[in-house]
Amino acid sequence: MAFIHSSPIHSHGRLRSSNCVIDSRFVLKITDFGLPTLYGSDDTIDDSNTYVHNKKLLWRAPEHLRQPIPMNGSQPGDVYSFAIVLVEIMTREGPYETELAFMELENIIDEVKKCGSPPFRPKLPDTACSPGLRSLMNCCFEENPALRPDFVSIRKECNKLGIGRHTNILDNLLNRMEQYANNLESLIAERTQLLLQEQKKTEQLLLQILPSSIADQLKRGKSVQPETYDCVTIFFSDIVGFTTLSSESTPLEVVAMLNDLYTCFDSIIEGFDVYKVETIGDAYMVVSGLPVRNGSHHAREIARMALKLLDSLSRFKVRHSPDTILRLRCGIHSGSCVAGVVGLKMPRYCLFGDTVNTASRMETFGERTYLALHGITFIITNNNNN
Repeated sequence: MAFIHSSPIHSHGRLRSSNCVIDSRFVLKITDFGLPTLYGSDDTIDDSNTYVHNKKLLWRAPEHLRQPIPMNGSQPGDVYSFAIVLVEIMTREGPYETELAFMELENIIDEVKKCGSPPFRPKLPDTACSPGLRSLMNCCFEENPALRPDFVSIRKECNKLGIGRHTNILDNLLNRMEQYANNLESLIAERTQLLLQEQKKTEQLLLQILPSSIADQLKRGKSVQPETYDCVTIFFSDIVGFTTLSSESTPLEVVAMLNDLYTCFDSIIEGFDVYKVETIGDAYMVVSGLPVRNGSHHAREIARMALKLLDSLSRFKVRHSPDTILRLRCGIHSGSCVAGVVGLKMPRYCLFGDTVNTASRMETFGERTYLALHGITFIITNNNNN
């Protein structure tokens, strides 16, 4: 409207809500202006169109109701019509909807023509808009056309009230979509980071259950084939008198004791080239030479590790029985074996072969606090040291 008023067109003359249309980008466009000689005067009517004509008069300024309206209307008249459109926006109703419930259309037009005090205008609920916008509409409804603001002033006032729009609705929607997309990207990045952290925890847990080379194959979805090892060294140990000690302790005390002991053992074996196969009750099984082969060093690694474990028991204290001194029986044997993963739900890395059985028997018949080495292991250890 500010552009129309500053152009040679000068004024609209027929501004009402039906002449305000929305395009595909949600931009408001104003129609039905210009070509005044083609349109002619709105005052030329016939009896069949009386109601339609009078309905259009609800947007007309009072001075143009009293006197014939110019073909091109007037700028103050457009400002008055703009205020009527604002009332429609605020109330979501047509002009004078409240008054039409108890007044005839012609009576409303007659009331607007009068110079009443206050002048007759559409009623607007107090909660329909802000006080600033209500004040702006009242200025546009001024009875004296000279006191009504122009559209440049109206636009400035709207900007002050924070209701001016520098971009169209679609642009705003696109901006909001971009904000949502950016927020979604940051949210995805955050959740991805959390997923990676949980995945890392899962991988660490998997590495505690299986050798790293085996775990990598399982993560890639490959099946782990059993593998034969020509020579490895296997270590077995158990606690001397564990059955008697368990009978004198509660189940929770036994669990706490084994947890403390195996935590101590686990920290020690990290310093050697060995792999902890499993713990069953008080039995502790370790192997060297697989899944990564280390030549003939496996016997030496197991022997040194075993001595370190025996030495650690002299400083180990049982929490619920501090005076109890734990003793280990150890068995070591070297030879060939087959290693592979057994099971799907709870996969276990297991060793099979006579070497496993012999090492277990060496531990069973061994003496406490001594290492029971099979002759083969003894020979390999000596040759390795030489």
